[in-house]
Amino acid sequence: MKRRHFILGAAGVTGALLVGWGVMPPRSRQGKPGLLPLEAGEVALNGWLKIAADGAVVLAMPRSEMGQGVHTALPMLVAEELNMPLDMVRIEQAGGDAIYGNVAMLMGSLPFHPLDTEGPELATHIRATQWLVSKIVRELGINATGGSSTVADAWEPVRVAAATVGARLRHAAAQQWQVPLDRIRIEAGRVVGGARSAHFGELADAAAQADAVTVTLKPQSAFTLLGQPTPRTDIPSKVKGAAIFGIDVRVPGMVFAVARMAPTLKGDVASLNVAPATAVPGVLQVVQFPPDAQSAGGFAVVAKTTWQAKQGADKVVVSWTSGEGASIDSTAIAAQLQAAVQAKDGFTFYEKGDVATWQANAANQLLATYQAPYLAHATLEPMNCTAQLVGTRLKLWVPTQVPGMVKAKAAEIAGVELDQIDLVVTQLGGGFGRRLEVDFVAQAVRVAMAMPGQAVQLLWEREQDMRHDYYRPMHVAALSAGVGGYGVVDGLRIDSAGDAISPRWMARALPALSGPVDMPDKTTAEGLFDLPYGFEHQHMAHTATDSGVPVGFWRSVGHSHNAFFSESFIDELAHAAQKDPVAFRRGLLVGAPRYAAVLDMAARAANWGQKLPAGQALGVALHESFGSIVAQVARVELLPNNSWRVLDVHCAIDCGVVVNPETVAQQMEGSVVFALTAMAYGQIDIANGAVQQANFPDYPMLKLSQTPKVYTHIVRSNRAPAGVGEPGVPPLAPAVSNALLALNQVRHRRLPVGGIAA
Repeated sequence: MKRRHFILGAAGVTGALLVGWGVMPPRSRQGKPGLLPLEAGEVALNGWLKIAADGAVVLAMPRSEMGQGVHTALPMLVAEELNMPLDMVRIEQAGGDAIYGNVAMLMGSLPFHPLDTEGPELATHIRATQWLVSKIVRELGINATGGSSTVADAWEPVRVAAATVGARLRHAAAQQWQVPLDRIRIEAGRVVGGARSAHFGELADAAAQADAVTVTLKPQSAFTLLGQPTPRTDIPSKVKGAAIFGIDVRVPGMVFAVARMAPTLKGDVASLNVAPATAVPGVLQVVQFPPDAQSAGGFAVVAKTTWQAKQGADKVVVSWTSGEGASIDSTAIAAQLQAAVQAKDGFTFYEKGDVATWQANAANQLLATYQAPYLAHATLEPMNCTAQLVGTRLKLWVPTQVPGMVKAKAAEIAGVELDQIDLVVTQLGGGFGRRLEVDFVAQAVRVAMAMPGQAVQLLWEREQDMRHDYYRPMHVAALSAGVGGYGVVDGLRIDSAGDAISPRWMARALPALSGPVDMPDKTTAEGLFDLPYGFEHQHMAHTATDSGVPVGFWRSVGHSHNAFFSESFIDELAHAAQKDPVAFRRGLLVGAPRYAAVLDMAARAANWGQKLPAGQALGVALHESFGSIVAQVARVELLPNNSWRVLDVHCAIDCGVVVNPETVAQQMEGSVVFALTAMAYGQIDIANGAVQQANFPDYPMLKLSQTPKVYTHIVRSNRAPAGVGEPGVPPLAPAVSNALLALNQVRHRRLPVGGIAA
């Protein structure tokens, strides 16, 4: 067995550690009644669902809503299985039980080539690893919203929970009414049998006493709600301004705090004179906090209003130490990564054929080096947390993707037990992976400890948010291929280098570790080692580095830059082979029909091959991430001043069974805007340990006038649902870059690509 078969990516655990778990019985994800607290008249039938007195069904919601529509999608699963109106399904924040852990997210971290998992017969090592990992992640019960995995993870347990409730209701009705079970059905949220009917609440007590039932999930052919465009249930409250985000939390008598950190990434306070700040009207206190994990130290000013806290923070007289990161420089890091890829001694994630012999004999080799910069998340809602410590009881209101980690960090800082923490997960004003971190929570808890009994809302200003992010790592990739006679390309080698995210994140998430668990990390090589193209000889390796820059998961993670590397290079090969880019790709997808179908749909929708007006060209890119395959064709126009703009983008996606096509389209549109922003503008520079960008004037966002039309085309599928929130990001940059090459014969190998029309 090759060493890569043991890698468990983000889990950071080797196969050896799983042996003990393999003998344990499988853990059900249905849970027992009682995991959700019961209000008057409510009856719980399993760990996911309870029935209210009025007949509504309440779903335990384990995932955070950050604009991706999961607070609509998961209730849709329940409504479909129970044949009930969607507005009769309510949600309630789930607790910390292991049944709510995100199994799909961690299973998605396994670094297997997607073509190896396509067929019905999986290789023994894949089948064994998936089985073992599913056991360990069910035990761990890590509740996180990430990896575009919410619907994929809920697809089976939530539907089974709903189907079980339906079966118990039918059994209860049959017994009470003395009607044969096969004559009992559920329609429009009511149990019907003969001339009698009842809403769910009227049968809930009897259903809870019903014997265990065996359920069969509704087949896709019988769906009446799933697959239909459905308005998101969270939108009305957002339009009306009633939705509660973290910064909307208001508690009687609460006060407000503003955080200020050292200007360098790992700096700290050297001296602090707070007298000028406390003289500002409304300022109550100044609280110093130490560096946390990879975060800088600093202070918070507490006041009666956020504005007063900001004014007070401006008055604090502070001197800073630079810390151990004072020498960090992004230009120097880029040079180090360039050297690393040339050394070609990284960890091999995938190999096929005989690359060494192929390279030795290749007559014509095409070589290219690509580079992507550090990026900030720049969420619309900056980091914030509201905390209140009353005695030994701590209450938190947090926009977070990791509620379990929030509670663990808060308990560590406050010195209380987990069961003494009450956590309310608010809606998130953007997540993109930034809210998989809990640094801002630690600060808020420290401030609350200094203000016992008082609810304190800690807010980061945009400048702090930009300069103290957990950035998408800088990456460099060297790609080489040989172009033979008739344009045949039979070999591809990719060597990449950049910081590994998972070991850094694990060190922050699991403080008990003595140091980072430095194992090969799938997120560094995803989008390079798992290409669908049928090259006879392939070698994909990555050198994991530790630059000292705080790095974290950024929307679509490694795919976000690796797709730019790989799909731009595939276009280079097509041009070198003098072949049409779509035809060239199709010729390499003989063994990957799903990918070919998505590529063809996008090409047809964009009318690939059409004669375009002068100054316009099409660019194409195809990429799989988070279980979904996306092809994008971008139409780009070159303007007289040599600037450019994207006119429209056609997105074709195979994401398995579609729960809500309206949400799929929204996510493709948002992904294009997000990715085009990064492609055109995104870059974080670091000099002498300090991030140079501070706010949107020097880290611009795409304007409405620059936003292209986006058309979404969905490939019908019977496969289980896959990700949607992130897969639309990776193909955009290479598709636009490939169109620019067709327009001006300039190959862009470094991001960002400047010149977008203002």
